[in-house]
Amino acid sequence: MNLARIEAVVRAVLYEGYILYPYRASNIKNRQRWTFGGVYPQGYAAGDESSACRMQTECLVRGDFDTALEVHVRFLQLVRREVGSLAEPVTELPPEPDFMMVPSLSIGDQRFQAWEEAAERDIAVPAVGIGRLTGEAVSILFGFAGGRAVEALRGPDGRLAGGLIRTSTNLEGALRIAAVEVAPSVFRLTVQIENLTPFEAGSADPRAEAQWRAFASTHTILGVQGGAFLSLLDPPGELAEAAAACRNQGTWPVLAGEPGTSDTMLSSPVILYDYPQVAPESPGDLFDATEIDEILTLRILGMTEEEKREMAATDERARALLARTEALTAADMERLHGTLRDPHFSSPHRNGSNAQPAQAPKPELAFLHLRGRDLKVGDRVRLRPKPGADAMDIVLKDELAIIEAIERDFEDKVHVAVVLEGDPGREFGLQRMPGHRFFFAPDEIEPVEREGLT
Repeated sequence: MNLARIEAVVRAVLYEGYILYPYRASNIKNRQRWTFGGVYPQGYAAGDESSACRMQTECLVRGDFDTALEVHVRFLQLVRREVGSLAEPVTELPPEPDFMMVPSLSIGDQRFQAWEEAAERDIAVPAVGIGRLTGEAVSILFGFAGGRAVEALRGPDGRLAGGLIRTSTNLEGALRIAAVEVAPSVFRLTVQIENLTPFEAGSADPRAEAQWRAFASTHTILGVQGGAFLSLLDPPGELAEAAAACRNQGTWPVLAGEPGTSDTMLSSPVILYDYPQVAPESPGDLFDATEIDEILTLRILGMTEEEKREMAATDERARALLARTEALTAADMERLHGTLRDPHFSSPHRNGSNAQPAQAPKPELAFLHLRGRDLKVGDRVRLRPKPGADAMDIVLKDELAIIEAIERDFEDKVHVAVVLEGDPGREFGLQRMPGHRFFFAPDEIEPVEREGLT
């Protein structure tokens, strides 16, 4: 397994939801973070059905008893960052500084504020043969020691005006790995992560105390030597039932790495497709598509100077994001805005969304024979969506429209693309822009004579 091939995606998943736009601690949604991939202490999860103390990955691997498996588990541990102010600046911090805790502290042109940071944790299991895993599950106990560290804050004159106090608690957990043969030379692999950190009820805010002891953004990376992982999204036909029988709890395993390879599986709390990638145009390790990158970039650039100052004080990652965004050139923005990749025919999945099949595009149809007439591009029709259609279709019922294209998807289904006759932005639909171009099946349109129409 080559972790470097998927590191950008792994880090994007690890920090998904870590800081939410507008990337400022004062924003309400940034006070309720750590929502992805949480694995909570048993003592807390037993009394809260919405919180799990265990995460389980199950997937299929083709191989034999000598096939070797590698396992990496990564998660974030909450670190409380407090801000301490000194009544009088000093040249050196004493062993026990007399800090007064404050929400934020300004020193020179910098602001420092209280926040919840994260420490990355990694559990790596050396390669183990599947033969050993089928005999008896391998169990591994792990732990991470908490601690307290003080970062001195110096003013422009070099003297110390305060400090950042970072605190974390002890964590304990267990990793269990097992395998069972479900078909000749095919094994179902099970990886469980369990939080064994002690937890006592009775706190005024038990959720906060549980989060303090939780594994956040937990995900698993699996590698195989001398074998091949099988896609759970598109398994071989004869293994469809075995794939459906895999039980994944709080996570979603997909093939990862270069498309077509099968030696790496990423099991993530974020639902992904096989071979996820961070777009090469993205200037950072955000998982968001470049369109979203652009939207967030423009919003960051539109912040006031005071908002940017607060963003920079929130977190090192937020500060780096701000610096990176402000350094973007016009060429960088153009790449975010207009890159076209894999320009295949877009097969509609109903109005408002298009799928992009991997197959080569099929030519558009010149005519559609319907109710004794040959309809072509430019002809007018009335929309008659079927019962049970989606909300957008129902809204457009009985509207007059103009055929923009007659298309076939890779399953040879015919779809009629139309623009609304009364749409003030009809020209955008003719340019195939979303929101002004809609798809209907042939039996959902009626030919309309041009004469007598208004």
